[in-house]
Amino acid sequence: MRLIIHISLILTLAACAPRGKLTFYAGAGEVGDVQRIFVGTTRDIDETGFPSGKRGEKLMLGSVDVSIPPDRAPGSVIWPNRKTPDPQKHFLVDDFAVHETKAKFQAAIQRELRNRTGDARVAVIFVHGFNNRFSEGLYRFAQLVEDLNLPFLPVHYSWPSAGHPLGYGYDRDSMLFGRDGLETLIETVSQAGVKDVLLVGHSMGALLTMESLRQLSIAGKTRTLNKIGGVVLLSPDIDIDIFRQQAKRIGKLPQPFYIFSSTKDRALRLSAGLTGQSERLGNTADIKPLADLDVTLVDLSAFSDGAQDHNVAFASPAFLRLLNSIPDIGGAYGTDSSNRPGLLPGTVLVVQNATQLVIPNTLK
Repeated sequence: MRLIIHISLILTLAACAPRGKLTFYAGAGEVGDVQRIFVGTTRDIDETGFPSGKRGEKLMLGSVDVSIPPDRAPGSVIWPNRKTPDPQKHFLVDDFAVHETKAKFQAAIQRELRNRTGDARVAVIFVHGFNNRFSEGLYRFAQLVEDLNLPFLPVHYSWPSAGHPLGYGYDRDSMLFGRDGLETLIETVSQAGVKDVLLVGHSMGALLTMESLRQLSIAGKTRTLNKIGGVVLLSPDIDIDIFRQQAKRIGKLPQPFYIFSSTKDRALRLSAGLTGQSERLGNTADIKPLADLDVTLVDLSAFSDGAQDHNVAFASPAFLRLLNSIPDIGGAYGTDSSNRPGLLPGTVLVVQNATQLVIPNTLK
């Protein structure tokens, strides 16, 4: 009976989120605002030429030009209907290029960096979470880059999620399958002339991020680890004990190291329930188990609105407005530890090495 209740709740939550596929529309960028997203994926390529939900043996590298409609609410991703895609209203793909070798991929990054300076030469690698199609992770990242006007070079790692609410077991195995691909992508990007690499993992993608950092540490790849200028885990679907073991094996954690959580995250409550637990890292409000780790736990519970609890860090318009009020968002997420956590308003609690920041929502 408990399993049936969990499955019913998962299907209910999944029904709240719009689903969609990539739609190619040449010239969409003449109307919309184009975000060029560099991509690494271990998904298999389907008959349309786009990555599918199946696992692929090879890491594919490329870039996608995403056209974002000019008029939409912050935090929203608007899918086209099948018959009449409109660049004024919908997220669309203007161009999709595959780079056949690591060298060609790095050369494309270097061309993009040519006229960039400072934080604009920092690469941010975004790792999507559970139940994400390739299109959904890609568009969500493009939305985040657009809404926050992030100065960084955007890179998306897309592991082979089934994109189905009942595919948790498949996705967890696929997350493990994708560890080597993410490790390779981090190395490839870090050697492409970027200033630093910022890692951003969402949900199950946060677990994948930690696993790949652990692998880099075990392999002794110090040069690559030294290139990582910060880590952000959004609503991480990670057992707290496992996170502690990962962090200890990694050793000195990249700084800054942010964990965005919400006690109202229903998806993580379901995940915890399926494992017989009461909470995950992404919905805890207790800093004590993390006290000996150099991390900052940011509690966003006040921004949860019921429908977007699991995506609150990048789908809440109020939180996006708050982040946009920071004068130097690059500095906030970059390597200057003196900026944190004072740039964000809230109650600060320091326990040994860890910092907890509870942010009130004053922008409703």
